[in-house]
Formats: sequence, C-alpha cells, structure tokens
Amino acid sequence: MNDKRQKNQLQIALAFTEEGRSEAPRAPREGTESYTANCETESTARQEQRMEEVCGRENCQQALRRVKANKGSPGIDGMKVSELPGYLKQHWLAIREQLLSGTYQPQAVRRVEIAKPDGGMRKLGIPTVLDRFIQQAVMQVLQRRWDPTFSEHSHGFRPQRSAHQAVAKAQQYITEGNRWVVDLDLEKFFDRVNHDKLMAAIARRVSDKRMLKLIRAFLESGVMENGLVSSVEEGTPQGGPLSPLLSNLVLDELDRELERRQHRFVRYADDCNIYVASERAGKRVMQSVTSFIQRRLKLKVNETKSAVARPQERKFLGFSFTGGAEVKRRVAPKALLRCKQRVRELTRRTRGISLEQMTKELASYLRGWKSYFGYCQTPSVLRGLDQWIRRRMRSLIWKQWKRSLVRFARLRQRNIGPDLAAQTAGSPHGPWRIANSPALSLAFPIASFDALGLPRLLDVV
Repeated sequence: MNDKRQKNQLQIALAFTEEGRSEAPRAPREGTESYTANCETESTARQEQRMEEVCGRENCQQALRRVKANKGSPGIDGMKVSELPGYLKQHWLAIREQLLSGTYQPQAVRRVEIAKPDGGMRKLGIPTVLDRFIQQAVMQVLQRRWDPTFSEHSHGFRPQRSAHQAVAKAQQYITEGNRWVVDLDLEKFFDRVNHDKLMAAIARRVSDKRMLKLIRAFLESGVMENGLVSSVEEGTPQGGPLSPLLSNLVLDELDRELERRQHRFVRYADDCNIYVASERAGKRVMQSVTSFIQRRLKLKVNETKSAVARPQERKFLGFSFTGGAEVKRRVAPKALLRCKQRVRELTRRTRGISLEQMTKELASYLRGWKSYFGYCQTPSVLRGLDQWIRRRMRSLIWKQWKRSLVRFARLRQRNIGPDLAAQTAGSPHGPWRIANSPALSLAFPIASFDALGLPRLLDVV
C-alpha cells in the first residue's frame, strides 16, 4: 500500500510539464556530414530551449529514478533522498520557474574526504539532494547530444562503455606490438579544471544562456567545510552527476589532439595510456603530450605517478598485463593486496558478529570484486586467492573455538577421527598453520563454505 501511495505521489510530483515526453535523438558524431546537417536543421530557437527540455516530465522522472537508485548521503541542508519526492510535490512549480527564468541558485556542496587506494585523500563535494536531481536532469539532456561526439578512445562515465572495454583495447594495442606504455596521470584533475576554459567549451555546444548560467552557478556554488562556506575558483567537485560529463568535455580536446597525432591510446576519465613501439618513442610522446596538457588544457601532469614503462610494470584500471608472446590480462598486484586487506578487515575476530553474518558481508564484497576482476585471464591467481580466503576462514573458526577440549569436540562432530582430532587440538602451532592442516581441511571442505554462501572467485576449483 505504501509503495502504491508513493508511486502516486511521484506521479503528482513529476507531472511538471508536457514537454520532453520523448527521448531526444542521439546526435551524429561531430565532424561528420550528418552531424553538420543535424546542427543546421535544428533551429536556433530549439537550441535555446534546453532548459525546457531539462524540466520536461519524462526527463525529470528519469532523473528522480536515477537519484533514488544512487542513494547517497545528504548535502548541507540535511535532506535525505527519500524526502525528495515529497519536497518536489510541494515546491516543484517554484523551482521550475527559477530554472526557466535563469534565477535558480544551487547551494554549496558538503566537503567529504575519502582515502585513495594508493594513499592520500580524495576530496568529494556532496551537493544537496535537490541539486543532485537538477544536475542529473541537466546531465541527461546534455549527454544525449554530447556523448555521440566524443572520441571512440574515451571509455569513462559514458553509456554503453566500461572499464573492461578500455582494458581490452589496451590489451589489443600491446598484442599488436606496442610493448611500451606512456602512462599519464593528471594531478588533482577534478580540482584543477579551469572554469573559464570549461565554460567556453560548453558555450560552443550550448546556446541557451539559462543553461550556461546554471552550470556556471554549479561550478561556483562553493564548498562547506567545518561549518564555513568557501568560494571555488577552479575544479569540478567530484560527487555530483554533472561533473563526470564536464570532465569528458574538458579532456575531449586531449583526445582530439592524440587522434590527430594518430596515437594508439585509451582514456578512462583522467587515466590515459598511450601505447608505442619503443622506449625512445615513449619518452618523446611523454614530453610533447605533457607540454600540450599544461599549455592548452591548463592542467598539470603528476610526474611522480606518470611514467614510460613496460605495460606489465604498470597498472591500468586495476589490471596489468603479462609479458611474453601471449599478452593476458591479470589483476594488478596492488589490487590484489587491497582485496586481501579488505578480507582481513571483514573477518577480524574482534568484530563481535556471528560467523553467518560475517560470511554474508564477505560474500557481498567478493561478488562485487569478482564481477570486476573476474575479467582477468590468470585463473591461477583467482584459485590462489580462493584458497587463501578459505584458509583465512578456517583460521578464524579455530580462534573462535579457543580451548583444546572445545576444539577436539568440534572436530569429532565433523567426523574427524579421534587420533587426528586429538593431535590437532593439542598442537602448539598457531591458527594460520593449523588452518592448512589435514584436520581443518577435512572438517571444512570447499562444500562447507559453499553451503555458507561464500562465492568462489574461480568457478571451477
């Protein structure tokens, strides 16, 4: 009943306008005749009505569904995602009027810092739920037109594209004989984007002045940290739906330059790899492309994290590659270490939760890890990780049993012979070594962990 009532509320809240009922057609790729023809046939009046399209009923319904699906924490006003439909029901007409008149003013974003996998902190800017909704609605309208014009070498934050496709393309370049990689890392890219340069790029594609004003307002809305709001003069804060699209627009200029130079490259967000045939060529490319990025894009290349090296010595989106005649995808060593560290955190004995609950949380993490890193082509690594995780679980169980008499009794309950049970229960060795003993392997075979719901990283063991 509650679901039905909520659905009715959404229908009322989102019965905004009659415009925008149908999806806009995907624009042809920029530079083609069909793209030019499309631009010529789309009237100036139509191009100047992007905000009406943003406020269109179907576009807003789609934006609300996306914001609800992404969930996320509140912004500086404390509003939760679950409260957004009711708020829109009461205030949408006024908000829509502000958007259409060009007077809407976003609130400052909430500063949040999260640890990076490789160390350091990543600064996020969490917009209010309402601003996330409006950014999502704007992003959808712009993405439908911009995305088809972006480079085929760009894979990040784009529909129908993935990190796996980027990794596969990199593997193809290496297999074709490009055995050196120019690994470019842009230093604090999202924090350093030049607003004026970005707005100029947007203005070349958008003529609706209200849209331009709104995007500029989002960029300059400020950041609240420790209760104080500070102004922002550069950067596109990570955390909002619009930021990834704007980052692709900024780096599209880099893509075009690399295409003009006929480089073999793959880009995923601010992670760009260029594949060349020799170290000498790599050093030359590194120097010239770094100069272009700093001079034209007003961005900085992180020299400590960038390098010209063999692909097997670098990581790309969590993967690396084997050397030799047959190039295979493998899990990067650092990604493997992070996985083990996370497993250790989830299986700490001091967490004070049941084995069943611990296994449930661990299984959830491993399923997500497998869906991404299962794309590797080195089954021995997955097999080894599976064995390590099961040994970790056996070690944990052994610690929970604590006393020798309890351990002996539990082993006997699992059909371990009295002599082996007594020998194992009285062993002076530590839990990690005992976890690999014949008794524990027999007491807790692979099938027992299957029954607990622990997924296998390698389906065939």
